[in-house]
Amino acid sequence: MISGIVSIGVANPGNPIDQSAIASFMQKAHQLDEVESRKLGFLYRKSGISSRYSVLSDFEKSDPKDFSFFPNSKDFEPFPGTKARMEVFRQTAPNLCEEAVINCLSKSDVKAQEITHLILVSCTGMMAPGVELALMKSLKLDDAVERYCVHFMGCYAAFTGLKLADKIVKAEPDAKVMLVCVELCTLHFQKEYVEDNILANSLFGDGAAAALVMRSEKGLKIKSYLSQVLREGEEDMAWGIGDFGFEMRLSKYIPTLLDQGIGQLKEKFEQKFKLSTVDNFAIHPGGKQILQKVQEAFGLKESVNAHAMEILKQFGNMSSVTILFVLERMMRDEQIQGNILSMGFGPGLTLETLLLEK
Repeated sequence: MISGIVSIGVANPGNPIDQSAIASFMQKAHQLDEVESRKLGFLYRKSGISSRYSVLSDFEKSDPKDFSFFPNSKDFEPFPGTKARMEVFRQTAPNLCEEAVINCLSKSDVKAQEITHLILVSCTGMMAPGVELALMKSLKLDDAVERYCVHFMGCYAAFTGLKLADKIVKAEPDAKVMLVCVELCTLHFQKEYVEDNILANSLFGDGAAAALVMRSEKGLKIKSYLSQVLREGEEDMAWGIGDFGFEMRLSKYIPTLLDQGIGQLKEKFEQKFKLSTVDNFAIHPGGKQILQKVQEAFGLKESVNAHAMEILKQFGNMSSVTILFVLERMMRDEQIQGNILSMGFGPGLTLETLLLEK
């Protein structure tokens, strides 16, 4: 029996914020001098990102007096704590998830009341009762819907959610599983001017995506998957809870580590996925360099990253949500047929791989 992704819906908060506006905000937040401001501006221009979305409108404001979340002071003090950031998550995440689910269902023949299982994925916010319960209420789902939460796994967590959904459908052939990923990464902006924060602040944006997984001959068939931990990068990507939001460790060496790791795994990929026969790739756009390194490691044409690059350009890295945005575009691309090898990366350093067939 084949299970598959029947439809994908996406959602973003507010309006797109130009990357140059965010760079200007960061220059003020870090209180940079002219030289450091030019360096930061250069980094943002070379990021491959033109715009991002945020639940916080402050990032497009030029005057601290107009801030609604951050303090109306030039030094951003008192800097908002984790509790204040989680309150914004509580207020905004459920509505964004609902929008993504409604968008997803509108592309299928399934009604909300037919959903049997709900999987929520997020590494940028947690609460109990959770977002999934708020979503059940707003969508008028049956109170007996089974629900699962995948928290704090980072950018590759959508793969974990899809694998769980696949296993549920294989165990219960009539199941209709709704996977919902929501990441409000910009809530966790850190103003200390260190490498980890500089990289994270330049990349991440907010969004939500929902994928309907069920037994179907349409959409993207889930064929197989593989998980691999690259221990060499264990200290280069990490995610923890701090007093002023969640804190990321994000090394500039990650693209090189992935390049080396994938090189070592080529033979395993050939055995598992018949890599040499795959023409389509859906790679998590964790950053422009990551996409380029993965492309080079597999010896692929630059065109295989076209959809991922476009998502990165328009939305930035939305953590777990991002790969579903890429797959949604590929589902709409009539020129893409056959097998799609999808890959995501996250703390560990973890590499998740999923073979799909359109």
